[in-house]
Amino acid sequence: MDTSTELANGLDRDIAALKAKAEALKIGPSSETGVGLGPLISAEHKQKVLSYYARAKDEGATIVTGGGVPNMPAALTEGHWVQPTIWTGLPETASVVREEIFGPCCHIAPFDTEDEAIALANATDYGLATTVWTSNLGTAHRMAREIEVGLCWINSWFLRDLRTAFGGAKASGIGREGGVHSLEFYTELRNVMIKL
Repeated sequence: MDTSTELANGLDRDIAALKAKAEALKIGPSSETGVGLGPLISAEHKQKVLSYYARAKDEGATIVTGGGVPNMPAALTEGHWVQPTIWTGLPETASVVREEIFGPCCHIAPFDTEDEAIALANATDYGLATTVWTSNLGTAHRMAREIEVGLCWINSWFLRDLRTAFGGAKASGIGREGGVHSLEFYTELRNVMIKL
């Protein structure tokens, strides 16, 4: 088996595993046991996310799973629910690849080298967060240093101590919240000069 076939098989395996995890998420209110995905914050945000789902389809995405609104029990139909969604097959210029959606979705694309992965990650105006999955500590440190984001998780997602800095880079915002960083973010410095 040649290297390209091995890589394709590995990518297919990873996509299938992520698809299974997304489809296994229990969608519902956080008060229920085992819920992995709650509603979005508002009707407006739901419409924004669904507009990106439609845009991905229009731009030629292959929908691996999701792409719409889940069937919810009658008591929950007024909630702002969307399906976790996975796409493949889009160019790096697609809006759902380059913009911040803030919905439960992702696009999966292969890359050949670490440098290519870094270039792809940095080829956007945004930089809130990233996650890097690797068994190589050197790779983890290089990726964390080179990807232009405010937060970088290694082999995890949303693992956070509230005393640590939180905030984005580039068009994802300025300033930092969390711990002592909040003191400057939430206060106004005043300079008072008095001549006696």
